[in-house]
Amino acid sequence: MSSTVPGPLKSSYDVVVVGSGGGALTAAALAAGAGLSVAVLERTPMIGGTSAYSGGACWLPGSDVQRRAGLSDSTEGARAYLDAVLDDPDQERVEAFLAHAPELVAALEADDLMDFEWIPFSEYYDAPGRVPMGRSIQPVSIRRDQLDPAITELLRPPVERDRAGIPGRSTLSGGQALIGRLAAMLVRDGGTIATGHHVVDVRRDGSGRVVAVVVETADGSAEVGATRGVVVAAGGYEGSPELRALHGTPGDAAWTMAPRGTNTGDVVEACAEAGALTDYSGEGWFCPGLAHPDGSGTFTLGFRSGLMVDQSGRRYANECLPYDRFGRVMAEAPQRIPSWFVFDSREGGRLPAIAMPEGDPADHLAAGTWLTADTVADLAVSIDVDPAVLTATVERFNGFAASGVDEDFGRGEDEYDTFFAGGTGPNKALTPVDRAPFFAARFVLSDLGTKGGLVTDAAGRVLDAATRSPIPGLYATSNSVASVFGSAYPGPGAPLGAAMVFASLAVRDLLAD
Repeated sequence: MSSTVPGPLKSSYDVVVVGSGGGALTAAALAAGAGLSVAVLERTPMIGGTSAYSGGACWLPGSDVQRRAGLSDSTEGARAYLDAVLDDPDQERVEAFLAHAPELVAALEADDLMDFEWIPFSEYYDAPGRVPMGRSIQPVSIRRDQLDPAITELLRPPVERDRAGIPGRSTLSGGQALIGRLAAMLVRDGGTIATGHHVVDVRRDGSGRVVAVVVETADGSAEVGATRGVVVAAGGYEGSPELRALHGTPGDAAWTMAPRGTNTGDVVEACAEAGALTDYSGEGWFCPGLAHPDGSGTFTLGFRSGLMVDQSGRRYANECLPYDRFGRVMAEAPQRIPSWFVFDSREGGRLPAIAMPEGDPADHLAAGTWLTADTVADLAVSIDVDPAVLTATVERFNGFAASGVDEDFGRGEDEYDTFFAGGTGPNKALTPVDRAPFFAARFVLSDLGTKGGLVTDAAGRVLDAATRSPIPGLYATSNSVASVFGSAYPGPGAPLGAAMVFASLAVRDLLAD
């Protein structure tokens, strides 16, 4: 199904944006606000992509939003933090990100449709420059009826509702608020959103400039011209089993958090076929994924109690690590995928964590994605683990809960470890697993998207594979590019923050072109 808002798609625009997530709509809204004609081409019937599923956190250091909240944040502090956590970064891109992040926030907040606030959410590394309780910001929630209904009708619902086929809520928060606000800005300023338009090719003219894209719809194919530039922000290749295998990306397309049937990397591949340079070494934004009866996995964080064991029945990491860091440890050994999360009945049989979505425990138990038993030894038998090993693992963990010290992995020693925890013992991140019946939930390696793709410079321009110089008229951001953060995940909202900054820098460059 395809639709266009507010009117029919024309044959040519100043700017064509491929995708409709946070990076895509930032580029589109800023370009339209600058007086350019803009078309957003979205493959699916709904806008927002994985951004609409997100909590809407944006890692955009050094802005007035952090200052209003009284934080100790600054561009200099963020630079020190990234210097400590990034491995061999492209320093020119890092500096462009740091310099432009506060400028972007100011530009967006100058619009009546956008307003940000600070949210407490710990950053992911104990490193110089870290801000206590984090520096991430998010759009302020807004009621659906405050925005153009033509926009909100296209907005992809939150993940737990989307996967169940349920419409979105009356109040838009997090990623919903971000996408709704940006889309409203775009349409108000004359932009067009076309859903059900799948970009399958990019066209370069005789001078090498990208001048158009080819789209396929239910009614056939067409060419849409772009006189100033094409901005690719169509997600990564997380939904393609073939590309994941080709690039050695851990996990599975069935376990990704991307909307189903999307983000298959074909736009990036089309750009590569047109001569663009690519780099897939960043892999992905990983997370432990709660396995579901339909074979999917869902983003899980904030473990309040319980412990994760591999297929031998042994712990292998601090379960309270930031989700990407835990996912990377999970990916280090084949016996960790799947893993089993062992917990007790102190929360009435619910998972003591935040899983989006969690699903119905009864459905999990019926399908075998969760198992239960009256003793840890019997639970071990049900998950095909040596009962003596699992019993010893749980007893050792319970000893740590009593002493308050995790001698194996240091759970509870970092600010992030205790952010979601609520235990009442000497270490609130360590709660004993001792109340029958006991449960084991199957976990796989999920992701919030891949982070390899087109290689861009500090202005968001895509580089030519042959010359390593910018391809005129072609820009990219979001998970369609090799991440400025490499294999690291600095803090909440790092994917969105980078996507939005380089979207804005791309618009700045094409306006000067």
